[in-house]
Amino acid sequence: MRTQEVQPDISYYIGDNTNIIPRGTSVVGLDIYPSPDLVIEIANTSLADDKGEKRLIYEDLKVKEYWVVDVKNVDIIAFTVVNNGSKRIRESQILPGLVISV
Repeated sequence: MRTQEVQPDISYYIGDNTNIIPRGTSVVGLDIYPSPDLVIEIANTSLADDKGEKRLIYEDLKVKEYWVVDVKNVDIIAFTVVNNGSKRIRESQILPGLVISV
């Protein structure tokens, strides 16, 4: 793995993992708990890093979906993590029926 720590802007556990993290937990140890199902980064000045290096980190962590909110271009760039990589999506795979658009 590339890193020991990440600090996404927003992260969610969905479905079976919804209540896996005890309430009041501020730091989630990924050596104890699974990776979040959905990670969202808000990119204003960090767009290149969020689409590049951070995406690779979340692929390694096996996050199911990774979204980048591009503040300057008013866009959402969403990826599903599959086969040790990621591919761009227009509809959420973990929230069926949710079209990802602004």
